[in-house]
Amino acid sequence: MDLQYQLKAGNYYLYDMREKPSAVTGERRFKLKTADVAIAFDMHTGEVHQHGNPLRIHSWALTMRRRLRSAGLWDEADDIIVISGPLPVDEINKCLWIRGYCRRMFQRLATLPHGKLQSSCQGANPFRRQAA
Repeated sequence: MDLQYQLKAGNYYLYDMREKPSAVTGERRFKLKTADVAIAFDMHTGEVHQHGNPLRIHSWALTMRRRLRSAGLWDEADDIIVISGPLPVDEINKCLWIRGYCRRMFQRLATLPHGKLQSSCQGANPFRRQAA
């Protein structure tokens, strides 16, 4: 649980929670700021290989698949999956914290809400009248 993504002003910020917040601002320094997040993982085990900026992660996956195939490891190359986009921040963090969670999230990907919608907008309708 050392690394954690947070959504602020429409961007994903990656923080290392082991670092102490600044005495002046009370904020931690971010390790990464990106509009969308990509996660590369092994489809067989669900293990996260890389995460971060989509361009970098897709490039890493392409290179890794190429290396694995040149070594004759076709199945291992095909097991590298990359998901990217505006994913819900709690789902991204679960991928980092829970071993094998990415595989489960990948199976539910089509039903996940847009990651940049406010959590208050999801779920209950705020305009619906409550019964007294």
